[in-house]
Amino acid sequence: MTSIAKKPPETEDSRQRERRALKLSWVDLFLWAIRIAAIIIIVVGLIGSIRKFIAGEGISAEGWRDLLVSSLSQGALYGLLALGYSMVYGVLGFINFAHGEVFMSGTMVGFIAANWLFENGIWESNPLLSLLLVLMVAMVTSTLLAVIIERVAYRRLRASPRLIPLITSIGMSFFIQYSFAGLFGVGFNTYPPPPEILAGSVNIFGIDVRTTQLTVIIIAIVSMIGLWYFVAKTKTGRAVRAVAEDKEIAGLMGINVDRTIVAVFAIGGAMAGVAGLMWALLFRSVNFLTGFIPGIKAFTAAVLGGVGNMAGAMGGGVLLGLFEGIGPLLILGGLGIPGATQLKDAVAFIALVLVLVFRPSGLFGERLGSDDRV
Repeated sequence: MTSIAKKPPETEDSRQRERRALKLSWVDLFLWAIRIAAIIIIVVGLIGSIRKFIAGEGISAEGWRDLLVSSLSQGALYGLLALGYSMVYGVLGFINFAHGEVFMSGTMVGFIAANWLFENGIWESNPLLSLLLVLMVAMVTSTLLAVIIERVAYRRLRASPRLIPLITSIGMSFFIQYSFAGLFGVGFNTYPPPPEILAGSVNIFGIDVRTTQLTVIIIAIVSMIGLWYFVAKTKTGRAVRAVAEDKEIAGLMGINVDRTIVAVFAIGGAMAGVAGLMWALLFRSVNFLTGFIPGIKAFTAAVLGGVGNMAGAMGGGVLLGLFEGIGPLLILGGLGIPGATQLKDAVAFIALVLVLVFRPSGLFGERLGSDDRV
């Protein structure tokens, strides 16, 4: 007789694996549905905007150019702030949600310096020196606060589960906010008008660019180049990269890990101080909540570009500024949605979700240390 091989009985483990595979397929199907729907909506919105532009409706070509420059300048601000989030995550593996308040501290103390210079006539008589002094005050304030936060709040929590320093950073954020509210009040403080040298506009390739916006973009480019040189070419920068890769091995190689982590917080704080001056040039008004929304946007930019990737943080900030400034009118306006400009925050965060759906590691890819890799 010919023996017929019997099918082995189905075990519980095999049934669970089949269920997980079926569940994964439904998740993939859902994500693909979101991707296809997003592509259709974006294409339809773009076609609608192009039709309106050809028909002479909506924003003129000059208006689109102004919007582009404004978006780039605001995106440069987000990018500098995002560097602080990205560097801390690359080294310590958690998001420092108090970084927005580090930025706010620079803008608030910088306002005191700018107001004093304005009242004594130095703001107008020597504008370059005034801006340099305000920049130094903002950078020193933000750097000191960032270093103090690391020493007081985070150093003893390095070996703790990541949720603990994350919650601690949120607590530090609220503590700093309301400390500044008690010191400076809850009302808005307005920087003096830009000096006359920054009051006009500059024509670049036929495009009129406000001098303040051009200054912000130049400051961001110079700061990014300086940061790249520091990280890539200096001894401390090489130590930062080594600690980000593996803290234990870096320590065995003779690198002072504590000092290097302090340097990371100091660099992030200095970049936040530079962003504080940029905020003053673009928006002028500051209060104790100034760091909250820009901080959330900068965190979004860091995730958008790729966590731990410094170039990605800057690129993500610029892209977020473009999404926020141009996206509502270009996509939602083309779809005929009224009040599209009022939805700029929603568009920025939806853009983040869509980027993560298409590319979960961010547009430029993550750069994580050995402890953070899966």
